[in-house]
Amino acid sequence: MIQLEENKSIEKLTTIGVKAITYRYCKIEETSDLLNLLKSNSLPIKILGGGSNILWTKNFDGLTIHINTKGVSIEKETDSYIIVNIQAGENWHEFVIWSIENGYGGIENLALIPGNVGAAPIQNIGAYGVELKEVFLECSAIDLRSLKSKVFSIKECQFGYRDSIFKNQEKNNYIITSIKVQLSKKGHYKLATKYGDIEKLVGKAPLIPSNIAKAIIDIRTSKLPDPKQIGNCGSFFKNPIIDEVLFKNLIKKYTEMPNYSSKDGYKIPAAWLIEKLNYKGYRVGDAGVHEKQALILVNYGNSSGAEILKLSNKISKEVYEVFGINLVPEVNIW
Repeated sequence: MIQLEENKSIEKLTTIGVKAITYRYCKIEETSDLLNLLKSNSLPIKILGGGSNILWTKNFDGLTIHINTKGVSIEKETDSYIIVNIQAGENWHEFVIWSIENGYGGIENLALIPGNVGAAPIQNIGAYGVELKEVFLECSAIDLRSLKSKVFSIKECQFGYRDSIFKNQEKNNYIITSIKVQLSKKGHYKLATKYGDIEKLVGKAPLIPSNIAKAIIDIRTSKLPDPKQIGNCGSFFKNPIIDEVLFKNLIKKYTEMPNYSSKDGYKIPAAWLIEKLNYKGYRVGDAGVHEKQALILVNYGNSSGAEILKLSNKISKEVYEVFGINLVPEVNIW
């Protein structure tokens, strides 16, 4: 059933908790209702899921569609793996817990990533040495231009580092309604434990998905602020990848600079760059940089989205002036 609300506050619908108003708002729990709403709507639209990767900087004179569709179903099962279809409105971390409790592996390193399933392909979410694309098979989406459904294969999604076709050529053209992933069964796990302190935290316990997820959760909760306590969008910037020339120049001056080589160049932790400029714990009014993790910008209570954006621009400008590196927001700025 479609129920429209007018002049809806989005403060409690996003994890950073800034104040803004959307002219119209509708929570969708069935894909059929979504199609009916789209057919009757003439306003500009924004699509909201878990609200964890969005910085709302101004009021929106349009319709905000809140995707809240639910459902997890196993579509195929063999001795070594299962294929699962997950509706876009499912909470990502709850799906990770479901997979672990049922003995499936592949996404344990992605535990405690905030947000809903529908946003996962847009970002190609990743953490601690694992990305969504490693288990992803396909996603279903509605084309906002034709209102027809389309299935995107992993190749068609054009996944990159925190990137996909949905952030580039097809930005704002599709609403993802569900995804399919392939998870491994006991005896066929492909575990990623070399990143950070995972093996150390697992200790002598068996290297199985549940113990790896517990280690990841312990790491994240020790370093990252809980949005229920301090408003935030998670990691605000992507970790930049720089070319060899710039890398060699910087490593001469900053021999302690952490880096990770890849086929595209050298990945430098954005948090290190920000912390090097003494922004860790920095605060202007209620907009600030978290005291334990410089990659996270926070709302201490009454900051506006515009004030947080201004702080992010200030940080980006100084990082470029000092290091010659462009910081790109991971957060969607509305």
